[in-house]
Amino acid sequence: MARNVKKGEIKKLCRSKDNRMLAGVCGGLGEYLDIDPTIVRILWIVSAVFGGVGILLYILFAIVIPEKE
Repeated sequence: MARNVKKGEIKKLCRSKDNRMLAGVCGGLGEYLDIDPTIVRILWIVSAVFGGVGILLYILFAIVIPEKE
């Protein structure tokens, strides 16, 4: 399941430095959920267009989620 997590380590949600378009939120979520970040980006765009909540959540997550070290 989690490719980058060794046994006994706790998986942490962080913004991605490598896989980022704006702030690295979608890349970080993709890495955390172990799915392609493109899928996360598409879902984020759909939620922003149809609900408007996606934009506010992205800004909130960009502030709250720490950047990967």
